[in-house]
Amino acid sequence: MTVDIAPTILFVPGLRDHVADHWQTLLQARLPRTASVPPLEHDKLSCAARVEALNAAIAKIEGPIVLVAHSAGVMITVHWAQHYDRPIQGALLATPADLEMPMPAGYPTRQTLEENGWLPVPRQPLSFPSLVGASRNDPLAAFDRAAGLAAAWGSQLVDLGEVGHLNPAAGYGEWPHAEILIRELL
Repeated sequence: MTVDIAPTILFVPGLRDHVADHWQTLLQARLPRTASVPPLEHDKLSCAARVEALNAAIAKIEGPIVLVAHSAGVMITVHWAQHYDRPIQGALLATPADLEMPMPAGYPTRQTLEENGWLPVPRQPLSFPSLVGASRNDPLAAFDRAAGLAAAWGSQLVDLGEVGHLNPAAGYGEWPHAEILIRELL
């Protein structure tokens, strides 16, 4: 007799970590069996430190895992996938930030990102099923660039329409579509 264990939904936030009115934070509060990668105390811009924080969060979870990443959290996830082989049931990779292109004012420069290990962006296929949700008007990633990343990772591309960067600045708080996409991964 086998017993199905519901997966833990592990949230992987971007560089701004946990924002109270962000869809990830709101969704985590509503769903059962969730966890989140904790904010870093030091080396906040270090890709390696963020990958290790994700790996530590994964190590604490028994049973299946679904990753729900946003923005630079998507990049943390794909960097993690290049170094670790823990089975992952699936990943929702929402509005990946295109770290190879110049970012708007207030974000790290390409040089800073390169110095902190974010570049080059991995383009190897992921070893787990994934959905890349891409926005048609994301200020941090052109749709065609996000579509190219999805293809390189072997991810299914989901056209989210015009949702900006899918954050509070773009009017998202709640994002009910996330639950639909997570169910697809289950």
